Amino acid sequence: MIDLKNRLKGGILGLCVGDALGVPVEFKDRSYLSQNPLNDMIGYGTYSQLPGTWSDDSSMVFCTMDSLCRGYSIIDIASNFLKWREESFWTPFGIVFDIGISTNNAILKFKNSRDPIKSGNSDEKSNGNGSLMRILPLAFSIHDESIKNRFEIIKDVSSITHAHIRSVLACFIYIEITRLLITGMDKYTAYYEAIVSLNDFFITNNIEPEEINLFKRILDGQIQTHDKNLISSSGYVIDSLEASLWSFLTTSNFKDAVLKSINLGGDTDTNGAITGGLAGIHYGFDSIPPIWTRKLARIKDILNLTEKFYKTTIN
Repeated sequence: MIDLKNRLKGGILGLCVGDALGVPVEFKDRSYLSQNPLNDMIGYGTYSQLPGTWSDDSSMVFCTMDSLCRGYSIIDIASNFLKWREESFWTPFGIVFDIGISTNNAILKFKNSRDPIKSGNSDEKSNGNGSLMRILPLAFSIHDESIKNRFEIIKDVSSITHAHIRSVLACFIYIEITRLLITGMDKYTAYYEAIVSLNDFFITNNIEPEEINLFKRILDGQIQTHDKNLISSSGYVIDSLEASLWSFLTTSNFKDAVLKSINLGGDTDTNGAITGGLAGIHYGFDSIPPIWTRKLARIKDILNLTEKFYKTTIN
């Protein structure tokens, strides 16, 4: 029997751990980290935060979970994001110390318009990883919806901050893979079966071919075969998705996956978080080094929220 609670805890805590591991070395380049590799949860660094401090990635995941505990409401999710920005809701220590430009602009737009669907930027240049980093809870809450409904819900939730189809597709691909990992499927099988389903969906629903082609290395089922030098780790949404899948598929345990992702450099906290979500679901909560989870800021609050989310949304 699949232990959904263990996979949920693994995914959410794995994401948060990956985030916290990456915070101190965010923006460090690959050459620096190749000479000074991260191998444990440290503090200070880029934002001068205590060890175990998570960033906007985890905050927005927790805001999403908190909202979904009351049922699905796109305006309620967006309202929680506004509460995070304005009132430091679901921050580790009562302050927002990191927020993306597109995300900040979108939340301010929502504050004035109260229209979450139209708050996110839809121009091509607004394809950072700001919606991909927070989308994971939907893998659990919409697991049993039809693929068409899953796409529409993901599209709306991404569009709160990132409305361009490229960001939506990245979120959709990520969720389609993670929802198969939730079932206990082997990670390579989950990857291959997801892309078969995705490719069929894209053709059937006439999704823009030029956009689909940008995800070719993932949708060909070969991302894990690429050399490290061909894997970028910037904050661009496709780079983040590729780096995370590559790190997950080329390692055999949680610890190695998240550290491999972070040591690629660049947007280390977000790429660590996205990888941590995949690895935590696949390997389970018990695979995460306890010394890392114990260091997390507000660990009891996170576990309580995860338990509430399980009871109200999954169970």
